[in-house]
Amino acid sequence: MDDEAEESVNRPQLLSAWAGHWTGPGTGVTVILPPAGTVGSGEVRGGAPATREFALLEPTRLVDRVDAVVLSGGSAFGLSAAEGVVGLLRERGAGFPTPLGAVPIVIGMSIFDESIRTGPPDAASGRAAALAAWSGAPFETGRVGAGTGAATGTWRGRRDPGGVGWAERPAGAATVAAVVVVNAWGDVLGDGGASLFAGTAADPTPANLQNTALQNTTVAVVLTNARLTKTDCFLLAQSGHTGFARSIHPAHSRFDGDAVVALATGEVTEDVNIDLLRAVAVDTVTAAIRSAVLGKGDS
Repeated sequence: MDDEAEESVNRPQLLSAWAGHWTGPGTGVTVILPPAGTVGSGEVRGGAPATREFALLEPTRLVDRVDAVVLSGGSAFGLSAAEGVVGLLRERGAGFPTPLGAVPIVIGMSIFDESIRTGPPDAASGRAAALAAWSGAPFETGRVGAGTGAATGTWRGRRDPGGVGWAERPAGAATVAAVVVVNAWGDVLGDGGASLFAGTAADPTPANLQNTALQNTTVAVVLTNARLTKTDCFLLAQSGHTGFARSIHPAHSRFDGDAVVALATGEVTEDVNIDLLRAVAVDTVTAAIRSAVLGKGDS
C-alpha cells in the first residue's frame, strides 16, 4: 500500500463512518465513507436536483448497499468528484461484488455555487476529500467542503450564511447522525420559527420573491448504527426531509434540489424501533441545518 492509501483508525464523531472535506476556491467536496455492507436509500423532493446513482436507492432496486456518498459544489459539473472516490474504492477492492470484480456504489449530490463559472470540483477533489475522511481529521462545519460556496435566504435577494452542519442524537439503543450542506432558497429558522438572519420583525414571506432559479439546494446524509432494511432507510430519508421543512422556510421549492440519503450501518440489532429513529432523525437534521449556518457541530 502506498503512502496515499495509508489510513488511520481514528474516526470523526459520526458513528462508524468516516467523513472528510476538500476545500477549494469558493467550492468544495464532502465525502461520507460508511463501513462495508451499509444499507442505504434516499429521496429527492426539490425541483432542481443534481444527483448521481440516485435511482438505485429506490427500495425496489436490486442493490441495497452504499459505499460512499459524495456531496459537492459545482452543480452537475461537481458530480465528477464522485469519480475520484469510485477510483479510490476500486483500488481498495471495495464495492458491490460481481463476477468481474467489485463495483463501488457511490451516490453523488451537488449544490449550485459560483464554481460553475470559476472551476467546479473534479475527480481529484473527490479523491482528496475521501483521503481526508480516512485520515481521521476532525470534521469541520460551516463554510468548508461542499458548503464553502453555500448561501441561504436568496428568496429575499440576500446571501445569508450557508455551509456544512452535523448533529448526533440518541435513539434508544441506537444513534442517529446527520451531515447537511445548506444552500437554501429560503431562510434557516431558529427554535421559535423566525429566520436566524432576516430578524424577527421581517415578513416571514417577502412580498417580492427573488426567483434565483437553479442557484440553491440543501442535501443531507442521515446515518444510524441500527440494522435496517432498504425500505426502512427510505422512510428514514423521508423523515430527514421533515427536518428540512422544520428548519428551512420555504423548503423543497422548485428552485432547490433538496435530497436526502439515509444509511444504516447495522451494528445495533436489538431494540431497534424505526418510528423512534424517524422521530429522532427529524430533530437531528433540524439541528444539523442550524449548526451549518452557526458554524459549529451540534452533538
